[in-house]
Amino acid sequence: MKSIRTIPPILVLLSIPLGSNVTNAQGTGAGDDPLAIVQITDNVFRYGDESNVFVVTSEGIIVIDGTCKGGGQEWLKEELGRRYDVPVKYVILSHDHESHICGTQVYSDTAVTIAHEKALPHILREGRNSAIPQVIFEDTMEIRLGGQRVVLYYFGPTHSDNLIQVHIPNEGVLVAPDVVRSGNKAIGLPDYRDSTVDGLIDALYALSKLDNVDIVVPGHGPLADQSSFGYYRTYLVALRDRVLDALVAGRSIEYIIDTVTMDDFSDYENFEQWLRPNVISMWDNMYRLREPNGDRKNAYDIAYPIGFPIGTAH
Repeated sequence: MKSIRTIPPILVLLSIPLGSNVTNAQGTGAGDDPLAIVQITDNVFRYGDESNVFVVTSEGIIVIDGTCKGGGQEWLKEELGRRYDVPVKYVILSHDHESHICGTQVYSDTAVTIAHEKALPHILREGRNSAIPQVIFEDTMEIRLGGQRVVLYYFGPTHSDNLIQVHIPNEGVLVAPDVVRSGNKAIGLPDYRDSTVDGLIDALYALSKLDNVDIVVPGHGPLADQSSFGYYRTYLVALRDRVLDALVAGRSIEYIIDTVTMDDFSDYENFEQWLRPNVISMWDNMYRLREPNGDRKNAYDIAYPIGFPIGTAH
């Protein structure tokens, strides 16, 4: 592990009266109510059913990700102001995808926004509806506030080139956006358009071995545990290897779609709706990372030139 950069605590001690209408629903998502706040542990709460989490301390609040669903961050900011006597001090953006960081600029009057260094150019170029990171980091970063430690891990390119994982070790909580979802035994991503598959496989292993993790908050869906990383990794390795073997054998994308059925993983959540895009995008991912031999190369390049419409009969 590389050196950890630390933000020192802000020394303001204030009382924190908890609101009586906080739902304690450890082990579940937030249900059908997009405005539901679910208490995960003593000091960690989830808003909605995505990676929208906040950590309450005696010195301030740390908000992780945001959403524009339901009442969005304006509603949450009002709720936090009503429930607690401390401001939001830090906002953490897990990655640049707008669906995960939407509306986070509402905290800019009191909070410092933090993201991985590679997230910043994406946010600026795409004009994301979010806060602009003021502090960026390269490998690992630690925030200390009100007796809590929040550790930010970057495992390299995985689901995107700037996705981070957020660990609250004192609470046994790991916020793991878009590497697992919908409980423990599930396909974690609908496709691999912007993914580095081998990096994702390595990160899943590292996350499965991380200490002080009792609860995993996925990017979408119910709470999980560390077994979710192992389940998804097993599926992902099998999918990669089967698609790659077929590619090496010179098989067409149509053949691969028909034969890489992954039936031994049919009990995984999201299997029915995501298998086809998983196979197609894995084919595209592997296609761009290998060079066939001799005549096989020429034949494949003719059948599938650059710009070939993936998944369309040729």
